[in-house]
Amino acid sequence: MNNIKIVATNRKVNFEYFILAKLEAGIKLTGTEIKSVRMGKININDSYVIIKHSTPYILNMHIAKYEKGNIFNHDETRLRELLLHKHEALKLYNRVKLESLAIVPLKAYFKEGLLKIEIGLCKGKKLYDKRESIKEQDLKRKAQKALKDYR
Repeated sequence: MNNIKIVATNRKVNFEYFILAKLEAGIKLTGTEIKSVRMGKININDSYVIIKHSTPYILNMHIAKYEKGNIFNHDETRLRELLLHKHEALKLYNRVKLESLAIVPLKAYFKEGLLKIEIGLCKGKKLYDKRESIKEQDLKRKAQKALKDYR
């Protein structure tokens, strides 16, 4: 049984995108960054993934400064390298270029003591798709409320 502790989730992604595929990636961090993440000071809501020279990087992932850090503290939104096999990164790059998709982080979690990022290959929703999502959420909410009132 895997010991997984979720640190951050991107809740907007299901509203903004259709998720076509999911992939787990490691991330290269400094010492003060991992200490700050262990304290839960991470935000992945506005972040996205780019691929440069067959290496994936995550942009705009905010990790707060470690409060007990010194002059070697990290930059909060620096470019961070994701750890994927080269063939996985190239496959992602080709799909992004050919099908005009986006790579978005879905959640960050600790798995066996290491920080992992679940990234999703996503296609953007149109306005009418977003309206449909809102309708479905309202129907689910009303059904749950009716079921609760019935009991």
